[in-house]
Order: sequence, then C-alpha cells, then structure tokens
Amino acid sequence: MNDVVAGTLRVLIGDDHRIVREGLKQILADAPDVRVVAEAQTGPEVLAQVAQLQVSAGLDLVLLDIALPGIDGLDVLQQIKREHPKLPVLMLSTYPEKQYAVRCIKLGASGYLNKSADPDDMLAAVRKVAAGGVFLTASTAEALAAAVGQGGAQAGPEALSHREHQVYRLLTQGRTVSEIGAQLGLAPNTVSTYRARILEKTGTKNDVELALYAERHARTRPGG
Repeated sequence: MNDVVAGTLRVLIGDDHRIVREGLKQILADAPDVRVVAEAQTGPEVLAQVAQLQVSAGLDLVLLDIALPGIDGLDVLQQIKREHPKLPVLMLSTYPEKQYAVRCIKLGASGYLNKSADPDDMLAAVRKVAAGGVFLTASTAEALAAAVGQGGAQAGPEALSHREHQVYRLLTQGRTVSEIGAQLGLAPNTVSTYRARILEKTGTKNDVELALYAERHARTRPGG
C-alpha cells in the first residue's frame, strides 16, 4: 500500500461476495487514478480496515455493500460517518434504487449505485464521491425529490425506523426471526416485536402478505 502514487484515489471495497469484489477491482484497475488498497467481507472487517487505513496509508473512499454479515451495511455506514465524518461512502447493492437509495443518502452516504451499473458509471461515481460530491442517478434524484416533496409525510417502508427497515428487508427475503436476530445481534423476542410493528405499519397480516406488499411497493415507487 506504500507504493500508491500521489494523487491516486485509495479505495476500500466492503462486500461479502468474492466474485463481486473481484469484478469491482477489475473495473477500478482500468482507471490509472484509482487504487483498491483493501477489501473486506464482513461489517466488522470493514470497520477495522477503515480504522487502520485512516491512521496509516490513508483512505479516500469506501465502496460498501448494503447486505453484510456481522454488522449490517447500513449500520456500518452510520458508524463510519460518526467516527470519520469526512470519509465518503458509496453504497452498492442489488436492491432497486427506489427502495433504498433515499434511506442511504439520509444516513450519510454520498451516493448509491446498483452493482449492475455500467463500468463507466461506476468510475464516474467513484471519482465524484471521492472528490467530495454526491452521486445521484436519475432514479435516485427523482426518489429523493419525491421524499422531500412529501414534507415529512411518509407511507409504506419509508415510514419504518432504521432498525425496522433492516428487519423488513430481511423478512421479505424469507429470513426467519432467529436468522434475523443472529445477523443483527438482536434477541428473537426483539425481532418479533419489530416484526409486529412492521406488519402494523404496512397493514399486512403475515410474512407472505409482507413479501407481496414489498414487491408491489417496489413496482409503484417513483423512478420505476
């Protein structure tokens, strides 16, 4: 890491899938001004790498997956912004922008990009975010404008708290209460309490209805 050329953007990739990390490294390798200096596959590893790099080789940007084992990507984002507020974080996900981009931006991310994005868009996002800017696709900008236009009146998943939204996302993926508790570090009874609140707020009666609700909501949100 000591051979990084001055002026090169130093990037940390946090993703639990090796094939994704390798693909991202290949895309960034084609840019002479970008260098991947570290990678991590769990939430705790990302935080440890950030802490180490900030006091040693330096770091200009974190590419962070939303779904990470150990500590959820959104929790990792919040902790990074608390401890290193000036460090830009670009969130990556397979989830549609209209579902998660606004939440990520509100939590402090400098941008949100789908993993299937064009390599040129990926490089443009990395450069803009590392330079202190905010990268918004047209879909994200539209969803953000819609959220602001609501004047605080929220409905659907947007009305859920941060923790409720984490549980909601995992429930709609078919995870059990025990699995969710293990991933988020919560007691099963606590997860069940969140689940009850989510069902109430979304007007659904069970996990099947919740999954159908999530699919329907994804199709009808702005930007889709």
